Amino acid sequence: MSRVYLVRHGQTAWNVGEIFRGRVDIPLDETGKQEVHLAGEALKDETLHAVYSSPLSRSMETAENIAKFHNISVTPLDAIVDISYGEWEGLENQEVQKKYPELHGLWLREPHKVKFPKGESLDEVRSRIMTALDELIVKHRDENFALVAHRVPNKVICCALLGLDNSHFWRIQQDTASTNLFTYQNGQWIISFLNDTSYLKSLGKEALADF
Repeated sequence: MSRVYLVRHGQTAWNVGEIFRGRVDIPLDETGKQEVHLAGEALKDETLHAVYSSPLSRSMETAENIAKFHNISVTPLDAIVDISYGEWEGLENQEVQKKYPELHGLWLREPHKVKFPKGESLDEVRSRIMTALDELIVKHRDENFALVAHRVPNKVICCALLGLDNSHFWRIQQDTASTNLFTYQNGQWIISFLNDTSYLKSLGKEALADF
């Protein structure tokens, strides 16, 4: 049996501003730094044999706040880097609505049908992530590990492990610094919990819109 803790990085200024991030390396803001410390503390009594992170700094800092309680180092994993939004990266949500009205509408209605201009599709994200996850499950047989990534990759992973296709993308909530727990046992995935942020209550922070 293996346990996989799937964590989203902490808050950045671009989350608050509803700006498409993707591969742009935006650091955590002050709230984000507090969030990831609390996320790390929440997992300190769990047994973790490895911590993997998207190579972007907002995820790496989140992962380091988890790993430090277990005296292990963080391993960057390119396969779980954020989706490439292509031409949308760095644009505010409202600006995208004006410049790409049809594609933005499709993204909200049928996200699985969207390939971002000069960017990726959800199916491409799912392919690279699940290939890596399959390899990690073999590598860490009967061990526990954490994956620290982003909103889109985490939603895609949750859909895949729940047996849902990417058309269900918007039905999965992933708040900043949230944790999900999946157990792999007897060749199948068992879901223990999704989008836990109970450890962030001390911050008195309202959840952002899904961004």
